[in-house]
Amino acid sequence: MRLITSLGLPAFFTLSSALSIPFSDSSTHVKRQAATTTKYVVAHHIVGNTYPYTVSNWASDIALASAHGIDGFALNVGSDSWQPARVADAYTAAKNSGTGFKLFISFDMSVLPCSTAANAAALRTYITTYANHTNQLKYDGAVFASTFSGESCTFGQSSVALGWQTQFVQQLNGTNAVYFVPSFFIDPATFKNYNNSFNGQFNWNSGWPISLTTSVANSQLSASGTSLNNLSTAGQNILKSYIGSTATDTNYVTNLKAMPSNGESRAYMAAVSPWFFTHYSPQTYNKNFIYDGDWHLYPTRWQNLIAIRSQVDLVEIVTWNDYGESHYIGPIEGAQPNSQAWVNGFDHQGWLYMTQYFATAYKTGTYPAITKDQIFLWARPHTRNATSSDPVGKPTNYELDQDQLWAVVFTTAASTVTLSTSAKTNQTFSVPAGVSKLNMPLTVGGYMQGQIVRSGKTIVSLSPSGYSFTATPSSYNYNAFVAYST
Repeated sequence: MRLITSLGLPAFFTLSSALSIPFSDSSTHVKRQAATTTKYVVAHHIVGNTYPYTVSNWASDIALASAHGIDGFALNVGSDSWQPARVADAYTAAKNSGTGFKLFISFDMSVLPCSTAANAAALRTYITTYANHTNQLKYDGAVFASTFSGESCTFGQSSVALGWQTQFVQQLNGTNAVYFVPSFFIDPATFKNYNNSFNGQFNWNSGWPISLTTSVANSQLSASGTSLNNLSTAGQNILKSYIGSTATDTNYVTNLKAMPSNGESRAYMAAVSPWFFTHYSPQTYNKNFIYDGDWHLYPTRWQNLIAIRSQVDLVEIVTWNDYGESHYIGPIEGAQPNSQAWVNGFDHQGWLYMTQYFATAYKTGTYPAITKDQIFLWARPHTRNATSSDPVGKPTNYELDQDQLWAVVFTTAASTVTLSTSAKTNQTFSVPAGVSKLNMPLTVGGYMQGQIVRSGKTIVSLSPSGYSFTATPSSYNYNAFVAYST
């Protein structure tokens, strides 16, 4: 997992060597005149968690992602010597799939070296190796590429902007020309200083309400006469206002538009993510915190992005397989960065299975018809204020979590939905045709269950095994158990 604790995500490692590519000045850099109009949905795939992968594993991931509205993977590459081989396998699997599934490199600059020109040459080799591959994502006719971080990289130049401009972007020309959309953790007001350094920006932190901390919540709730321990309707609305907010999206888009175009488009890529919990001790990665994922973060963020889809060129799901930070939507497979304690047994594929509906709406501008009744349920395994002998302790901002069962139901017609958290605790809702977001309190010692009933008949019943809600866990786990009806 990555070591940048305030930003999030797994750490993985570098290319050791690469061919040097001759420098060419900006006069030979290809200018792309027309913006790409196709909307893309991609998922961030941590190559560092794929050590045991074969081409077959990649093929399974690609088939599963493609079947649920995902157009490609952003391949997060780091410094491990074995990672280029896994990237090659991914491209092979994509080609063999026959689906047109796209791939692109997302350089993990939190671990890749970037202080010398040779370091930039290593990055360029990834671009030139796959520039003409059938499944390489192209944007405005150029090779799409991204990063996690990179805002401190100079590649031996006098500034970050010059480093990326002269050692990366401008040295990739012709069929190797790059359309570069990094995730630099910088003030968007400074984008104008990077005019020749990138083509757009990826707003990594937009996936979660990172500005909502326990301190912020307590301050705002106190002023409204409520608290995290006993939320009023007004208090709930205060917290919900942060969930899936598009305020930072607007800020990014505004500042990208303010940059001189140089005859090129300025793409904006937004993030969407379902959860965030990481639980590493000070003796390991020293990351133990949450971002609030309550109040139906994943579907709400999707809905808000769809509402501003004209401003969002690509959406990146964070992530497919980042187990260490609990925001994976793919199957639990490959290798884990010592996150088994809070990941094993906590499948998240329910979020993957609801993705196609929202991804289709984002890409087309129209929500598809609901043709199948479905229930999606998720919840944490223990009470927010549970006590444990776990030496790592509770994660920072755990107080934001609510002891609630979260549900999303897809209904083909008006229905009655009943949620249950014990034999004696249930709640019934009347819902229209479409998508409804519901929740109710969890019960200590209880479970999760949901039913869709229509015209006196049970249409869908979901009673997942393997879940119980406790107040006395052996260790702290603020991950989500996700279940879905098939």
